[in-house]
Amino acid sequence: MTEPRTPLSEEVAEQEARRLIHDAYQPTAVRIDNPDIPSYEDGPRVGTTPPVAQPDSRLVPAWALGVAVGSVGVGAGSIGLGCAVWLACKGLTSVIHSLSSVTLAGVLTVAIPFAGATMLATAIGGAISKAKRAATPEIHHHNGPEYHETRVDNRKSVWSKTINRD
Repeated sequence: MTEPRTPLSEEVAEQEARRLIHDAYQPTAVRIDNPDIPSYEDGPRVGTTPPVAQPDSRLVPAWALGVAVGSVGVGAGSIGLGCAVWLACKGLTSVIHSLSSVTLAGVLTVAIPFAGATMLATAIGGAISKAKRAATPEIHHHNGPEYHETRVDNRKSVWSKTINRD
């Protein structure tokens, strides 16, 4: 339907809305009768092949992920402590009128030692946990002949062709 040039009346707009909703929720007319193409009605296709372990291919090392999560926790904790100190100081100023009003610099001055202490605790905890997990050396045990070859090519050219003949 093309866009109307004049606004629709309430009745016409309601009829058009009902028609659009009705059309949107009708089943599609596409029916594929090929048995090789699975359908949601067939359920998941599971064969007899056992599952294969997938290698861990994360781009971020586990220690970096731990540091990131820890720093988020430190940030949230220091913000919470800073807010608590601010509220305490604000309460004190409302009770005792002789104190000056709380400023951002004052709150930061009070909260920075807490943030530093929590960051230091996180760093020490990370160092201890990393020291506990001693890295095991990667040792390859294999039987059979080994072949090692190192070639150094000092040619400087734009196009080169390598032919390895044994």
